[in-house]
Amino acid sequence: MVNFVAAQKPLLHGLMKWAGLIPQTVEIEPGTVMNMWVPLSKSEAKDKKEEKEKPAVVLIHGFAAEGIVTWQFQVGSLTKKYDVYVPDLFFFGGSITDSTDRSPRFQAEMVMRALGKFGVRRYAVVGFSYGGMVAFKMGELWPEMVTSLVVSGSILAMTDSISETTLERIGFSSSSELLLPSSVKGLKALLSISCYKKLWFPDRLYRDYLQVMFTHRKEREELLEGLVISNKDLAIPHFSQPILLLWGEDDQIFNLDLAKNMKEQLGDKVMLQGIKKAGHLVHLERPCVYNRCLKEFLAISTHASGAS
Repeated sequence: MVNFVAAQKPLLHGLMKWAGLIPQTVEIEPGTVMNMWVPLSKSEAKDKKEEKEKPAVVLIHGFAAEGIVTWQFQVGSLTKKYDVYVPDLFFFGGSITDSTDRSPRFQAEMVMRALGKFGVRRYAVVGFSYGGMVAFKMGELWPEMVTSLVVSGSILAMTDSISETTLERIGFSSSSELLLPSSVKGLKALLSISCYKKLWFPDRLYRDYLQVMFTHRKEREELLEGLVISNKDLAIPHFSQPILLLWGEDDQIFNLDLAKNMKEQLGDKVMLQGIKKAGHLVHLERPCVYNRCLKEFLAISTHASGAS
């Protein structure tokens, strides 16, 4: 029987290629391989100097889908002015590692090293949810490379208190129960809590999505465990880059109050912009508004940083 979600992948791949991106597999070290969608020009000449290079933008996905599924409405909007890179984090898409490190720092380091394989040394990073935590880590650790940050529906780090408070507020017993549904009912609950508008799909489509998008369950559970840190271990990093917190005003997972608090913690270089009638999946629910806000910020921050 045809899996309708899997059957859409060739169409999505075609759209990415039409936008000028192709998939590349990068061995970062033995046993660690990352899949990344990169500009066609970079795949043909990884380390050659282009006559005129565009600024680079890296799009880092969340926990429920791989890179191009997460950013399908953003890639085409950005490629005219930017070289866009869309990595699959480990245990998503085609990325795999035999390392036992499940921390966001490890994901961040491997994305940075994979970009280096294509000669990319300076870039803006856009992260959503889990990918936002990876993005923050990249900006903290490699300020000389990360020119600016755009983060949606995410936090600096998942502390004990935030984890417990968030799960209690939305009615889930664990992050795995929320983010790794194993049933149609569970997937419906995840989408219900993630979206501003109530969605309806036939149960067949939910089952197909579960089969295609929720692989590597054991490793993903370990990723969720690797996220949580003790409250006493949280140190607010200093960021030298401009940061945009681009939020769905009705985000039920990481609500707007968390974003406001984070803005206060991080200081003057941080902007907070809310998007009305959007939840956690703001980039999918309101892509036109999201893309406009994203491009306005990138235009200003890229010019200010002198990135090229």
